[in-house]
Amino acid sequence: MNRITRSLARPIGLVAAAVALLLGPSACSPAARVGVTNDFDHAVNFRAFKTWAWYPQQPKDVEGGPAKGYESFLDKRMRAAVAAEMTAKGLTEVTTAPDIYIAYSARVEDKQQVSPYYNGLGYPYGYGYGYYGRGYSPVTQYKAGTVVIDIIDARRKELAWRGTGQAQVDQNTIDEAETHRIVNGILSTYPPQDNNARR
Repeated sequence: MNRITRSLARPIGLVAAAVALLLGPSACSPAARVGVTNDFDHAVNFRAFKTWAWYPQQPKDVEGGPAKGYESFLDKRMRAAVAAEMTAKGLTEVTTAPDIYIAYSARVEDKQQVSPYYNGLGYPYGYGYGYYGRGYSPVTQYKAGTVVIDIIDARRKELAWRGTGQAQVDQNTIDEAETHRIVNGILSTYPPQDNNARR
């Protein structure tokens, strides 16, 4: 009886695991994913950086909010998200003589994605019947929020690290939750862990 119970339980467990794997990705919205890349100067000792400040010539953000004077909502969100992440990493914001400067750019763009299964005949590969001639579109339109964060070595006045993050967003701006999510994704890769970086 135990042998039968075990043999029945195994396929049920496998089916449950397969269903969980299938539902997992679909349960997560595309907006929950952040694509992150970074590059850095391998000669820089990032562990030596303890203090930071905003780059004094920070350009205007996508909504027109300048670094000094009035600030747009996106500018406020970006500054709050970056400050929170840097504090969590043990770096202190200062007003004079920082180890590093931080600058950012942010924008929202209209993007297109072509289905990888589209064969140009009006239906996806392998599943033609029922799709042909029914207005199936292989192109998906969406909005992408892109954020670039630069870390500048204040002493050398040279770019030390750049991180870029992109995620699907719902509006023509990047809301507060999306800003924190993208900034967290980017700065999760700082300081770089590359074996070639000095420590």
